[in-house]
Amino acid sequence: MRKEELTKLFKNMSRLHVVVVGDVMLDNYWWGDVERISPEAPVPVVRLKKREARMGGAANVAMNCKSLGAKVTLASVVGKDHEGHMLRDMAEQEGIDTSLLMLSSDRITTTKTRVMSRSQHILRMDDELNEELSTKDEHPFLDKLLKYLQIQKPDVLIFEDYNKGVLKENVIARTIAHCRELGMVVAVDPKKDNFLVYKGVTIFKPNLKEVKEGLNISLHTINKATMDKVHKELKAALQHDITFVTLSEKGVYYGNSSSEVIPSHLRSIADVSGAGDTVIATASMVYALTKDPVMMAKISNIAGGLVCEEVGVVPISKKKLMDESMKLLAD
Repeated sequence: MRKEELTKLFKNMSRLHVVVVGDVMLDNYWWGDVERISPEAPVPVVRLKKREARMGGAANVAMNCKSLGAKVTLASVVGKDHEGHMLRDMAEQEGIDTSLLMLSSDRITTTKTRVMSRSQHILRMDDELNEELSTKDEHPFLDKLLKYLQIQKPDVLIFEDYNKGVLKENVIARTIAHCRELGMVVAVDPKKDNFLVYKGVTIFKPNLKEVKEGLNISLHTINKATMDKVHKELKAALQHDITFVTLSEKGVYYGNSSSEVIPSHLRSIADVSGAGDTVIATASMVYALTKDPVMMAKISNIAGGLVCEEVGVVPISKKKLMDESMKLLAD
């Protein structure tokens, strides 16, 4: 790809409007030093020095899209609690539209608290509710979402599914049908529970673990031939356009009319948290602008690698991604 084309692609990202629908989380990081073992039990005593809160799950996908320059709307249902209000405030401070972020008294906000010492995880505590949306929450949420899509006609919709209950089968099916009528690019980062529910999406992006769980298969060898079989099986079930699988250190695979395994670039890996969020955000936006699955796969492969160099869940830097894409992809 010529440098001029890449420059134009990154510039045009700011023209896109992306709606991210799914499970939103609050990621807490408690940083401290371990200097001794507790006299009460054989566990480390962490002397806390810093507390930090970040947006996770679907909110991190929204952050990545925003970081790449898009106008972003976040659609989810969180608890009407301190954490839910905190998430909404944080999103608004980042310039993300929260008009589709519903606060419910029937739910709690998914919160993951990680205790860290010298960049190492000591402990993680999860406070969450995995039950599906109640009918009382589902109907107003879905009505508001579909009405918004009809009026605003965004370019891209991304489903970010963590099996926390927001993405019910009815919500998924009706939203996809509406998006197809509007001619939108629809991408999904699926999890096991709804794996084969996302029929008719544009981009289906599981990771390797999710493919094995979702299709109930064991993949001992990862190459183009074995991944082509995966694509064929998924295509028969979902009738989607593009299969896009992240393969951890082996890179990524894309499959539609053509297919390829694209190796990862050598990186100093600090933390893989949130890499999938970055990949789905980048892939969706690149494909919306280019309709080129090869360019989509190559640029999002670079993006996923870059965020793994950071500790914790952080969005991609547009400048870093553009510089690295120029270095690795430009003719």
